[in-house]
Amino acid sequence: MFRERGIEIKTSDQIATMRAAGLVVGETLELLRSSVTAGMTTADLDAIAGEHIASRGAVPSFKGYHGFPATICTSVNDQVVHGIPGDLVLHEGDVVSIDCGAIVDGWHGDAAITVAVGDVPDEIQDLLRICEESMWRGIAAARLGGRVGDISAAIEAHVVGQGGYGVVEDYVGHGIGSTMHQPPNVPNYGRGGKGPRLVKGLALAVEPMVTIGTKETTILDDDWTVVTTDGSWAAHFEHTFTLTDQGAWVLTALDGGTAKLAELGVPCGATV
Repeated sequence: MFRERGIEIKTSDQIATMRAAGLVVGETLELLRSSVTAGMTTADLDAIAGEHIASRGAVPSFKGYHGFPATICTSVNDQVVHGIPGDLVLHEGDVVSIDCGAIVDGWHGDAAITVAVGDVPDEIQDLLRICEESMWRGIAAARLGGRVGDISAAIEAHVVGQGGYGVVEDYVGHGIGSTMHQPPNVPNYGRGGKGPRLVKGLALAVEPMVTIGTKETTILDDDWTVVTTDGSWAAHFEHTFTLTDQGAWVLTALDGGTAKLAELGVPCGATV
């Protein structure tokens, strides 16, 4: 089950259970995407997420994790990640990043989206699009026998190629399985051909965080919420995936990643 450097290699049955957890996460995020509206609080979103995860017989990954008090993370505007849901009201023109995890039979799924609240300026729409595109390009770059750095390099190349954006370096993707965070780290920057080898049974959460300003961040007094140091707005997208002989299988995407990978000319490795 475990290989060198503490990297956990899952059996096909364990991956199938992770797919079940991933579907709960994917369904929850789609429900939250459709629920976001001006005038609601981030606590309202948390309540929706908690109810849906429970209705599917799953357990939130985040609640109680190192003392985190909520089901999801909700990070608004210049908040990059790990925002705590509460009485913050969403307004027209805001963006909210929603990070969600769920556990089924001891196995985790983890994904995130950033949603615009009503209409936002073109530069913010571009930020969200570029961040999500970079995540998919990172996943599309993964091949059996390749290296984690191939994912990192593809993410960075896409963001840098758009010009003027910051790629957050202090927070990175990660291995995932019987625990939510485990080796190896998956940076959103770096060189291809470096890092641990990509093999069957490895599951990774890929999660670029991109800003319209600095890549530098700081943590607020709640010891959780990460914000940009210059107040620039941020986007965060994440999916959990594994590799089959056919290609990447995105465990937290409802279609397994088929549509987005096809857009990039890459086969999907989804099995169910």
